[in-house]
Amino acid sequence: MPKRLLDFRDRTAIAGVGYTPFTKNSGVSTLTLACRAVLAALEDAGLSPDDVDGLATHRVGDSAPPTLVGPALGLSDLSWHLDQFGGGSVSHAVVGQAALAVAAGMADTVVCYRAINARSEFRMGGTGRGVPVSPEVQYQAPYGYVAPPQHYAMYARAHMLRYGTRPEHFGHLAITQRANAAKNPRALMRTPITMDDYLSSRWIAEPFRLLDCCLETDGACAVVVTTADRARSLRRPPVLISAAAWGGGTSHLSCADPTVTAAAALAPRLYAQAGLGPEDIDVAELYDCFTYSVIVQLEDYGFCAKGEGGPYAASGATSLDGPLPVNTHGGFLSEGYVHGINHIAEAVSQLRGDAGDRQVPGAEVALSTAQPGYILPATSALILRSA
Repeated sequence: MPKRLLDFRDRTAIAGVGYTPFTKNSGVSTLTLACRAVLAALEDAGLSPDDVDGLATHRVGDSAPPTLVGPALGLSDLSWHLDQFGGGSVSHAVVGQAALAVAAGMADTVVCYRAINARSEFRMGGTGRGVPVSPEVQYQAPYGYVAPPQHYAMYARAHMLRYGTRPEHFGHLAITQRANAAKNPRALMRTPITMDDYLSSRWIAEPFRLLDCCLETDGACAVVVTTADRARSLRRPPVLISAAAWGGGTSHLSCADPTVTAAAALAPRLYAQAGLGPEDIDVAELYDCFTYSVIVQLEDYGFCAKGEGGPYAASGATSLDGPLPVNTHGGFLSEGYVHGINHIAEAVSQLRGDAGDRQVPGAEVALSTAQPGYILPATSALILRSA
């Protein structure tokens, strides 16, 4: 049955972005981080808390919900809020749902945020707490198979066996993104690395080394969503939301082909909403919880054929001066891991033309993606463009 396309192309926009510093120990609560990021995003847009009537976030028990953030900011009458359960898979769906709420008139100005003390407090995949509520977990937990690197390692190995993907392909991505991070004053890791550095980094879960894995980070990031018309009257150049898609499929343990993610099914809907294709994307912020997730998304979002993601990355195509600059801020591997939202904020900076030394010349259209559907059988993505 054909999917019905959402008709809200370019009716809403991101008008501001805000960050807290990214650290290994914030020294404050996730509520404080959330409030600081929301206020920074509003300041960037030239707005105040009095202008906000919607808040949205996603979390897995490790953040501050809108019902706490709102009162902390003095918001007494939110007309719309979203507290989405879920990890990186739903990170872009949060902004998509905010755009729908604004387009439908449920809210005028929604701030989407993610706050997380993922290094000092709630370490993902860490021990000392109950396992997630999922039918498959009962078959994994007795064997200690519960951490994201373990899950992704299995899929990376399947890709290597089927298509000849090599560790050096992963290494090229880590090196390229670190080079981007060196140009980003926010990035936690800014020292350039070589292939020797990559290959000598310690094992985490074969075939993943330390430099294949995203950073455990304390920090927060926020974006302001409002109507396109209103955004044009604010402080910063608006970035239009041309498409937003989210959805799910089979469990990551029961999928027919472990080298294909939920992004492959979602991508056609996303491109159709925007009226664009992969060839129109100027910059891509691809969810990089691990290097392999970038390789498989290069394939599933149509930038290269299935099995060619590794050679494509190794060719230099994803570098700042390549045909498809990827994770221009350094990504989760080197800037910091804020569970999705900082990819969206970087896409906005690129399209506003204010990304500094890492700016991609002439960037007008950006793809930003969520976790592609392995840990949770769901994913989400946005296509943004300059006004």
